[in-house]
Formats: sequence, C-alpha cells, structure tokens
Amino acid sequence: MNNDVILQALDKQFSLNKETAKVLVVGLGKTGLSVAYYLRQLGIQFAIVDSRDKPPFNDALLAEMPDIPVFTGGFDAAIFGLATHIIVSPGVSMDEPLIKQALASGVRSLSDIDLFACSVDKPVVAITGSNGKSTVTTMLGAMVKTAGKCTAVGGNLGTPALDLLADEVEIYVLELSSFQLERTSELNAVAATILNVSADHLDRYTSIAAYTEQKRKVYAGNGIMLLNADDPAVIAMRDAGRDTLTFGLQKEADYSVSNTSEGEFLALHGRPILAVNELLIAGIHNQANALAALALGAVLGLPEEAMCEALRNYKGLKHRMQFVANTDGVSWVNDSKATNVGACVAALQGFKNAGVILIAGGDAKGADMGELVPILKDKVKALLLIGKDGELVKQAVNDSVPVFEVGTLKKAVKKAAKTAQAGDTVLLSPACASLDQFSNYQERGAIFISEVKALEK
Repeated sequence: MNNDVILQALDKQFSLNKETAKVLVVGLGKTGLSVAYYLRQLGIQFAIVDSRDKPPFNDALLAEMPDIPVFTGGFDAAIFGLATHIIVSPGVSMDEPLIKQALASGVRSLSDIDLFACSVDKPVVAITGSNGKSTVTTMLGAMVKTAGKCTAVGGNLGTPALDLLADEVEIYVLELSSFQLERTSELNAVAATILNVSADHLDRYTSIAAYTEQKRKVYAGNGIMLLNADDPAVIAMRDAGRDTLTFGLQKEADYSVSNTSEGEFLALHGRPILAVNELLIAGIHNQANALAALALGAVLGLPEEAMCEALRNYKGLKHRMQFVANTDGVSWVNDSKATNVGACVAALQGFKNAGVILIAGGDAKGADMGELVPILKDKVKALLLIGKDGELVKQAVNDSVPVFEVGTLKKAVKKAAKTAQAGDTVLLSPACASLDQFSNYQERGAIFISEVKALEK
C-alpha cells in the first residue's frame, strides 16, 4: 500500500492530517521506535516523551533522527498540551494523569496496531489470550511457511507490527496483548482468537472482567471468530451474526481430540488429522494450542498436509515447557514464561502423575494464588518458593502440599535435586512475574538452565 493511500486512511479514521497533525509518541521502547520510523516515513510531524532518564532506544533514535524532539526523565503537561494525537506504547498505563487529561481535552488516541491496520491490504490473523498465544502464533507462522507462503510473524512477540510491513508478505500473524488491544480500534483480522482468559495483569486492571473486556477487542471487525469451547468467558463472546469456529479438549467443538482404536488424534468434527503422539511438544495444553493453530490455518486455506508437517516439526519456544535435562531419572523442565497462575495450572495439567517438584514464586501482580491449590494437590509432591511474594503464595497454598521457602532460584535447584526421585519432574513454572529478581522471564529461565546444567557436571 503506498503512502498516499495510508495517509488518506489515517485522515479518514483518526483525522490525522499530515499537514496539521502533531503526534506525541509516549514511550521509547521497541514499539515507540517502530512508530517513530513509521511516522518519519510518512512525513508526519511527531515528538517522543519517556518517563525514564535513559530509554532503551534513545541512542538509536538520535543517531538516525537527530532532529526529532525527545523529552525524557518525566512527563511534562506542556508537551502533552501541544499534541493533536497521542500514541501510547503498551508498557505505559492509559491511567497516567497527563494521558487522561489529554484525552479529556480532545486529543485523539491511536496505537501502533491502528497504524498497522491502516497500512495493510493482506490477510491478518490476530491471536491473544492469557496463555499460549506465543506458541499458537509461532505454530501458525510455521504452518504458513511450510505451505510455501511468505509470512510475517510478530506484534507482542518479537518484531513490532509496523516493522513487519513489506510488499512481499502474503499473510500477517500477530500476537496481541491486552495492553495493545485496549488502545486499538481499527483491527479487522480475517480470523481472530482469544485462546483463554485467566487472572493476569491485575496490577493494571481493576478486575478480571475489565481485563477480559480488553481481550474481547481482538474480535473487532467481521472476520471469523475462533472460540475456546472449554473457556466459559471466551465461548460467551460468540456472536450469532458472525462466522465462528471452536476448539476444545473437554466440550464439544469443531476442532477437538478424538480417541480411536489407534490412539488419540487431533480431529475436525471427529475426523482424525494428526496423531497426538506425533507432536514434539508435551502437555495437554499444547494439544489445545495445536487445535487452535489448525483452525486458524484452515481459515487461511492452508493445506492440511502442510499444517501437519509443520506441527510434526514444531519444537516449541524457549522457556515454555522446554525440556532441559534428565539427571538420574529426574526430568527438568523450564516453563519460566508461566508468569501468571493460569499458565502454571496449564503446565501442571499436562502431567499425568503426581511426581512434580514445582518451583514457583516471584511478583504475584495481585493475583489470587489460592487458585493453584486444586492442581497442586493433584500433581505436586513438593513446592519450592522463590521471590518477593513467596510468603504470600505459601499462605494461599495453606499446607495443601509440602512447602519450602528457598528464596533464590539457585537454592531451589539444589533443594529440588535433593528432593526429587527417579521418575519425578522438576518444573520451573513460577505463576508470577520475574522482575523482582530478574530482568525478565528469559533471564530467569536461562539461570534455571545454567543451574541444572551445573548439576549434570
């Protein structure tokens, strides 16, 4: 799509006129930088503000665009007062007082996803959910690639949406977070899904209902709605006026797991498509993820053979139920990406016995850790707690399983090695965010792997 067409769309949808608009980009992370490149390419006047003294991409921006005004170290009312439009990065809360004041005074808000939507004329698939969205996004991307089509995969995962735009791309696959969706109004995907909803980001939302309402925005437009039949909050979003598909492991669904005389199969309306034992990734929840990817691929018209080949070769993502090692008959699994209760529950549900030594804890983000109790009783033989909210988790668990407050991940690995017996699994699935002790969940997972590898030596 050429720049003139994009500018016409932005003017029509957001009254963002190249000649008169003054855009304020709030936040200079990966998203903010991608927005800056985009606006520069279109010739739209903009400035950037960031509350941090040294934003991560400040030097990169100044090296390429030394003439762009960048204000750091706080938010200034005078700067917001000059803007006609604001683009707020996902990491910045819309409840910031100056942002709310700007919107109340008539400043138009839009997002990088809105800019993307006004700039694309190829099919877009949008994927969100509390858990599994990165897995399904990369699964579907692998399916499209195996089918021989040029695809671009990103959004909340990896590459910002605006950086994906290219003439040769035939299909876009976007992972979207609630923070991206809450400030987006122009998305119209050919297929969209909310994989599941569980308590998350309650430090940014007043309730799980408010969080769910933001997730619902992925279904904007008139594309096909893919619904999780097993999740009451998601299946309740079915729109009688829209084309829908369903997937699920428990309730009746279009895409489900079928038991046959030859074993379990991923199936469409009961017709076997792929044997479950051909999947490389473990866990029942990953069967659901594969079903969702198959459904989305079918909407795109991908050949079933290509989709199955992609699933057979899909090894999963780092820090998501990642097999690390087997020491003296004990399996070690890194699921550091489980930053909320729902993700931890999903991980534990994938185990068929009660031989799990679980390492959990960190920043609970206000979530109800009591929701872990039923699955802990069923699957976990010992719980090792790390991080700042370890005591909070201990109180919520209320001695439902043996609990050890070890404090650090290094101590947790050592304690697990002494506790586990042959046939057990030691699982790092924290149910909490990582920022109390680590830079991110990737660092947490990498340290876990390093400590486990040290045991092998």
